Amino acid sequence: MRVKLVETKNLKQIPKILREKSKAIKEITPEVLELADQMIKIMNKNKGIGISAVQVGVPVRLIVVKNCEEYYALVNPEIKSFSRREVVYSEGCLSFPGLFKEISRPETVKVEAITLEGKTIEIEADGLMARTLEHEIDHLDGVLFIDHIEK
Repeated sequence: MRVKLVETKNLKQIPKILREKSKAIKEITPEVLELADQMIKIMNKNKGIGISAVQVGVPVRLIVVKNCEEYYALVNPEIKSFSRREVVYSEGCLSFPGLFKEISRPETVKVEAITLEGKTIEIEADGLMARTLEHEIDHLDGVLFIDHIEK
């Protein structure tokens, strides 16, 4: 499977796929494993800390995030809860190279997902990890970080 980063520098011409709602993954197949591997490579090549499958043109519910030197490939991730307290931070996106905006997001988040091994896990995160999870899960619903600017 050959995939590539979907990106634009023109906010008036956002690729349609980035607005698509991604479909749930029903089974972890060799194709899903290969997609996760390709996503990690693309994320690292572009010096990112998170990427969603839709950002490489595949609208399925899969994200990869990097926390320190550890990678998390999460299938069908879902935000279960988040804090009322929000934090503003400069946020960017691999699909919008060079664009950074101040975005307010919940400070902490609890996410449930399935690992590539098929195990259901729960991640409680704060700080940059929480923000990355929220950002990437937004992508799965066709929501972009620029949609949060007006709030």
